[in-house]
Amino acid sequence: MTGALLWGAVAGGALLLGAIVGLYIPIPRKLTGFIMAFGTGVLIGAASFELMGEVEAERGHSYVIFGFLIGATLFTLLEMVIIKKGGKERKRSKEKSEGHSGMAIFIGSIMDSIPESVIIGVSLIKSNTVSWVIVLAIFISNIPEALSSSVGLRKDGYSRRKILFLWTIVFILTTLSSVFGFVVFKELNELYIYLVSGLAAGGIIAMVASTMMPEAFEEGGPIVGLLSALGLLCSYVLSSGKL
Repeated sequence: MTGALLWGAVAGGALLLGAIVGLYIPIPRKLTGFIMAFGTGVLIGAASFELMGEVEAERGHSYVIFGFLIGATLFTLLEMVIIKKGGKERKRSKEKSEGHSGMAIFIGSIMDSIPESVIIGVSLIKSNTVSWVIVLAIFISNIPEALSSSVGLRKDGYSRRKILFLWTIVFILTTLSSVFGFVVFKELNELYIYLVSGLAAGGIIAMVASTMMPEAFEEGGPIVGLLSALGLLCSYVLSSGKL
């Protein structure tokens, strides 16, 4: 449980980091696109190699497939709701937030980050050690999310102090969510762990395709294809234990 608490805090710490960057440090959009592209590759690898890669139970593949379809569908439905509420730009780092949608972006960020932290706790159950790929992938994706929301909240009139307070609360929630994933799912049958892993993988792939990939290409240009490939390669190396 201590490991789940620690690594949940590490991944959630990216939200605070992103918020601080968004409030105090101007980041070139092209650089953000490059980071996003690399994170896209890492996330795809996390879903493929870690969450769906090792299935030992005879019926495990069916549970993974079923969970994957549910996860992709749920994320898509939630994404449609978030977009209607003004949270379309939550994975983006634009300095101008159309319609002053900072709070909607913030709420969308919570809906993303808490399930992601639960995944960290579940990954500890599967391998008895932290999945570096999943932690790295979530860390990278959380930075532009908090950055974008913080810029929007400032435009909505929130003070820097209040914005940091809000992200501190989210940081605590995400850390506890990792512990929740470890404690709750630890007692479940192995097949249900596969179901949860598939659900997480489906949600990640749907999120990457709808929010991160378009932004990375828009900001970084054609080179993001290479950076995404390098991110996927990094994910593979980390998953294989060769690094």
